[in-house]
Parts: sequence; structure tokens; C-alpha cells
Amino acid sequence: MSRPKEDALFNRIEVLRFAQGLSRQQLADAVGVHYQTIGYLERGEYSPSLTLALRLSEVLGHPVESLFSVRPFQ
Repeated sequence: MSRPKEDALFNRIEVLRFAQGLSRQQLADAVGVHYQTIGYLERGEYSPSLTLALRLSEVLGHPVESLFSVRPFQ
């Protein structure tokens, strides 16, 4: 099921993960989810819980608002 356009959530997880040299599996292990969840997040097919968003922020070393946005990143 695709997400309605007004519910779109954009993210920079993949860019920041690559910048740190992390695989999806490594990031998933660090935040306590399955590696497929990271793929769903990166493709915008899944919106994280607040807890997961905060864990991603901590592991990737960036504030939540620099990871996620309701507008596309430039």
C-alpha cells in the first residue's frame, strides 16, 4: 500500500549511512531492527517510531530534524 502524498516523510538515512561506511545490517544492528526495516525507511516506505528516529539520530550523529523532513531535502 502506498502512502498518500500528504503523508510523505523524506529522509537522509542512506546518505548519512554511506558517509559513515555502514551497511544496512550494521545500522540495523546498532538501532535494534531488522536490516530490511532500514531499506523500507530509506525508500520512504515506512515511517519510524519516535524511539527509532531518536536511535537513528544517535547512531548517525545527526539531529532528528536533519534526518527526517516533510519536505524533500535539497
